[in-house]
Amino acid sequence: MSKIANLGVIFPQTEIGTNASAIRDYAQAAEDLGYDYLLAFDHVLGANAESRPGWKGAYRHTDAFHEPFVLFGYLAAVTTSIELTTGVIILPQRQTALVAKQAATVDVLSGGRLRLGIGIGWNPVEYEALGEDFHNRGVRSEEQIEVMRSLWTNELITHEGKWHKITDSGLNPLPVQRPIPVWFGGKSDQVLRRIGQMGDGWISTQLGAPDDRSREIVDRIHRHAQEAGRSPENIGLETWVSARDGSMDELAAKVEAWRKFGATHVAINTMGAGFSSPQEHIDAISRFKVAVNG
Repeated sequence: MSKIANLGVIFPQTEIGTNASAIRDYAQAAEDLGYDYLLAFDHVLGANAESRPGWKGAYRHTDAFHEPFVLFGYLAAVTTSIELTTGVIILPQRQTALVAKQAATVDVLSGGRLRLGIGIGWNPVEYEALGEDFHNRGVRSEEQIEVMRSLWTNELITHEGKWHKITDSGLNPLPVQRPIPVWFGGKSDQVLRRIGQMGDGWISTQLGAPDDRSREIVDRIHRHAQEAGRSPENIGLETWVSARDGSMDELAAKVEAWRKFGATHVAINTMGAGFSSPQEHIDAISRFKVAVNG
């Protein structure tokens, strides 16, 4: 079996708990096992479903989430080589210059190991609490990326756009990577266009093996890239498989299918599989690594 270009783990956000030593042990175990990256989900607030009849959100206030930039600042100090990936930071609910600063700091402290996955989110509760507009979040994210990349690659910038004004100022320190890679989550028509026009990669939440729908989406991204004068070969493709969906050998077969499809990154998600301790998550990613390596 050929090796996937980049094999990762999904940080078990909602199940790992709050013990800092357990979080350290998990990240170090993933690195020691030879995983290429660790991806963390993002939510600032969880809604109380009991006060919202008909709530259909994937998460609520009972689900724990460690803030990714703070988490990665910690993991940067206890790891040496594993890439740290946000999957995804809900960018439009945050101040752009502050995200650029936080990302640059993580990149510096980790020695250039940050990959910034961004998305626009689905939870208006968070936007309300953070004082940002839920309804223009998609189009606003385009200018946010432009501003962040400019801040990451210049000592000083002046920018006056529709949503941002920055006058002759800049970040210090600048990141190691200039610019930091920006990948997109989501699969709406607008997101696929943004990926093709400005993204370094697509983080797909489609589980299982690739199918005709997967090919259609990737082909659309590539068409948008070509229309923008970009090479589709420079746009990465990431997905993940879930430990709750089969044996480790079955999941390894899905990884191989994604490799043949052209995926550059595949991760294992151990949440929702019935594991009751951080060590059980570590044991699961160990078994998965063995299965993938054949």
